[in-house]
Amino acid sequence: MLQISPDSSRLDAQADPHEKPPHPLSLFEFWPGSIFYTPIVLYWIALGLSYGDFSVPSAANPRIETGGLCGESKSGILDLAGKVASRWIAPYVTQLLRKGQREADAVALLEAMREKEIGFPVVIKPDIGCNGTGVKLVQDEATLLSVLEQFPSSVRVMAQALAEGPVEAGLFYIREPGSSTGKITSITYKESPVLKGDGISTISDLIARDPRTNLLPDIYLPRLKERLATVPEAGETVQLVFTGNHCKGSIFRNGCADATLELTQRLDEILGDVSEFHFGRIDVKAASIEALRAGEDFEIIEMNGVGSEATHIWDSRTTLWEAYRAQFYHYREAFRIGAMNRARGWKTCGAYTMLRYWRKQRRLLALYPLND
Repeated sequence: MLQISPDSSRLDAQADPHEKPPHPLSLFEFWPGSIFYTPIVLYWIALGLSYGDFSVPSAANPRIETGGLCGESKSGILDLAGKVASRWIAPYVTQLLRKGQREADAVALLEAMREKEIGFPVVIKPDIGCNGTGVKLVQDEATLLSVLEQFPSSVRVMAQALAEGPVEAGLFYIREPGSSTGKITSITYKESPVLKGDGISTISDLIARDPRTNLLPDIYLPRLKERLATVPEAGETVQLVFTGNHCKGSIFRNGCADATLELTQRLDEILGDVSEFHFGRIDVKAASIEALRAGEDFEIIEMNGVGSEATHIWDSRTTLWEAYRAQFYHYREAFRIGAMNRARGWKTCGAYTMLRYWRKQRRLLALYPLND
């Protein structure tokens, strides 16, 4: 059993992440955010009143804009890594897209990629984003320009080496200020739904027959609209999602039981070399689950701050009570860690700044292209 606090609170880590769930979707898995998150917003307000500042969590990671709650730079977080931590991060470069200069931007990005020895395929993503919005997989140099042209001007994009590990996971990590050790409070394995062709059915037919994908047509059909009439050959696999985001259609499995001492110690080593990072989720790709348990053979794709979730709650076997318990625990910890840093002299960003960054992020998300 994985303990997450000195009291009786715990994460439910008994389920085998590879065991087929009894139902394709949980009761609340795709509830509208306005319904699922209302109790969480009310809990945040209650904590803000208790601490005398609604933005206390922004001090949990004080070198990140808003603590990573919203509107933060992805590359800015990764840039906080020292030499030890950098060795575990998939190489990346960034480029500001300028009005009317996409060809020059593509050339500049290619030059930066060559300097970092980043080849194709490469992942292009907006530097300020959320839930995988705008993430594109670019297979070759010839298609880079056309992808960049899909993004608006004055937006900075990242080009990151494609991490090849077959196992994608989100690791939630919390470390108190001044401590050299932390704890893993959530592990989520992320799987892309894959359909197998029969040589007769179209992709649209395969989606309609699958017990999970047929319940979520609004997620899969718009993204695949140009391929829906395609008939995959018998035995051919069709991957429906590239990005490991639940709201984009990935399947999440609770892997909390794999929070081993070896993996925790490895994160202590890595995140101890990221300036003032105390609270958030680290998204990785690993060679295998066994390697991840051993704290070996994985690459960090992203590091997310206080706005990130303990995503194991989106396993379809999770009950609503378990999900809220995990959410309340993590937000309570965000306020506690933020208050500890505030006592050390770090400033909170203030509620107005939080709102300003949130509005900026929402505005940008509406401008990004559809995911692959």
